[in-house]
Amino acid sequence: MGVCTGMEAQTYICATCGVQFAPGANEPGHCPICEDERQYVGWSGQRWTTLGDLRKAHRNQMRDDLGLLGIGTEPSFAIGQRAILVPTPEGNLLWDCITLLDDATVEAVQKIGGLRAIAISHPHYYSAMVEWGRAFDAPVYLHAADRQWVMRPDPCLEFWGGETRALWAGMTLIRAGGHFDGGTVLHWPAGAEGRGALLTGDIVQVAQDRRWVSFMYSFFFFKPQTAYEIDRFEEEKQDMIFCAVSHDHDSPRYVVTYEGQRLIDAFGETGAGRRLEDVLGPERAAATLPIYDECVAHRRPWCTL
Repeated sequence: MGVCTGMEAQTYICATCGVQFAPGANEPGHCPICEDERQYVGWSGQRWTTLGDLRKAHRNQMRDDLGLLGIGTEPSFAIGQRAILVPTPEGNLLWDCITLLDDATVEAVQKIGGLRAIAISHPHYYSAMVEWGRAFDAPVYLHAADRQWVMRPDPCLEFWGGETRALWAGMTLIRAGGHFDGGTVLHWPAGAEGRGALLTGDIVQVAQDRRWVSFMYSFFFFKPQTAYEIDRFEEEKQDMIFCAVSHDHDSPRYVVTYEGQRLIDAFGETGAGRRLEDVLGPERAAATLPIYDECVAHRRPWCTL
């Protein structure tokens, strides 16, 4: 595990996306993150600042957010990123990151136990992650598929691969892809008063009425998911069951219309044409069908992983 100590004071920061670059004598020539089609270069062109200059006119605000601690910068900087501190008895996790880090922020976080680690959803939150990792002597977890977007390499950055990475207190990092190949969400089982919560950055974007979510490749340019994700879905269909819903009874009836070949191979037979409760078995059916009934009643999609 790479863990850092100490802090760097002078490096250049992209004023549009907030990412900090490796120390250098001159301003970087350009910002690859902003030039990518998922971000943008501001109308006034590429602009740079430093952490020292940022501290002169900005400060961080912290507020409770349903048991989480939200950390944001005022006045707003870059694209308005916010970090979220997830408290657990086994150590705090910082989910996503912001650019500004000052003595007041370090002191406030240390008073509530510091940070055991930092985990970041995607490159638009890389910001000054090295400064945060060094200040709190904490590893920064990034998915290896997004390694190319790291503008300031450092030993505190710890890359993980595959689809999941177990943390502590039951928390799990999950590669969801989409917005970026390594796009990551965090499952926090103790969240929402024990019902569990999913922290998503904007890998999954919650709509204004909170009944819907959106999956976009580029939110700034309103681009939908890429062909890569469609191909990935075709592969994952081999592990899925699809049903037709009948409303001819007091409660909905679910009949299997498609079953992925890997499921057929695993169970030795197809469930196509059978009622879903017979395919699932009594225990799974009792746990899932009431949820499906509620979703159908409200005309909402449903699925089980």
